[in-house]
Amino acid sequence: ELFVTPDGLIVNEIAPRVHNSGHWTQAGCAVDQFEQHIRAVAGLPLGDGKRFADVLMENLIGDDIGRVPDLLVAPRTQVHLYGKGEARPGRKMGHLNRIAE
Repeated sequence: ELFVTPDGLIVNEIAPRVHNSGHWTQAGCAVDQFEQHIRAVAGLPLGDGKRFADVLMENLIGDDIGRVPDLLVAPRTQVHLYGKGEARPGRKMGHLNRIAE
């Protein structure tokens, strides 16, 4: 993540991996960002990354993990949990993707 400010460039994060701002691709694209990343690193042809559905991606932070039972039965919703043992304030526990109607 890079930000251009009046004082110059600010670097927030450099990571050779996919970013959580693109997790929506798991539900909205034929080939999601995770597969595209592996294809690119492995020198394979890239897949069709065009969006076929509008998707809302929401991070599950801290106590949001308590919402999981309701989210699991919500229509058009995928729940992705990261297997972290303890929920703490500000800790990302997972995310959800909800396909728009």
